[in-house]
Amino acid sequence: MITVTYPPGRSGAVHRHNAHGFIYVLEGSIVMGVKGGEPVTLAPGQTFYEGPNDIHTIGRNASKMRPAKFLVFLIKDKDAPISVPVN
Repeated sequence: MITVTYPPGRSGAVHRHNAHGFIYVLEGSIVMGVKGGEPVTLAPGQTFYEGPNDIHTIGRNASKMRPAKFLVFLIKDKDAPISVPVN
């Protein structure tokens, strides 16, 4: 498990996890999306799932004023990296 905090207006790079990823929003709101899917905006208490073959194309704070914080629970091989960049 990891906790991620996006400062206001911040976004993450395109990547994959090679794992089952479960995202749970703790604070603020985030926009998440995977290749081939529609982006969704999530608020505290809402969840998002990424499969082992998904490419995470959108991950950003929905607010330009407030930070957002979420918990990521990954089911992966023990020694596998948390994420892998995708070009």
